[in-house]
Amino acid sequence: MTFIDWLGFIGVFLILLAYFLNVSGKLKSTDLPFILLNLIGAGIACLASILLHYIPFILLEGAWTLISAFTLFK
Repeated sequence: MTFIDWLGFIGVFLILLAYFLNVSGKLKSTDLPFILLNLIGAGIACLASILLHYIPFILLEGAWTLISAFTLFK
């Protein structure tokens, strides 16, 4: 696996971890750790997508990052 693969894997893992913790009742969607896991995970996944020049996921992960940042500062 390349460095970009690892970045993408780590980013997606953090997002999925947040989702798993939410659906298992460990975190609420309004909890700071949930928001930070999404923000950091989406940011890392977006960076990996930028490095791959893969526009669809740049848009998806970029939007996810912005929404998480908005939620954090709200």
